[in-house]
Amino acid sequence: MKRFTSIHDYHKSFGEPQRSLMQDLRAIIQQAAPDAVEQISYNMPSFKKGKVICYYAAYKNHIGFYPTSGPIEALKQELANYQFSKGAVQFPITKKIPVGIVKKLVKARLKMIGS
Repeated sequence: MKRFTSIHDYHKSFGEPQRSLMQDLRAIIQQAAPDAVEQISYNMPSFKKGKVICYYAAYKNHIGFYPTSGPIEALKQELANYQFSKGAVQFPITKKIPVGIVKKLVKARLKMIGS
């Protein structure tokens, strides 16, 4: 398994549509948490502000978004049209990343970690 050292390298390792969707997701997270630090953690792109805000990863049929369990529990009714579990949401590669939902999840996580 390749070990990534930057989010740019992570994105480059995938083809379309995953690459574009991840770039969109990254931009949405940056808008919702402009002071967050980007890094690779657990070999995935991650955003932190003291504590982890979220991670994401690309797969064959979806982009996995991992904002921890608290935001997902708080917004599970809004996530009804997506596959989700306790700590993960799957955004299918056949659709655009849902800007409003991602921003709400990130902002909910920021509130939970006190940022």
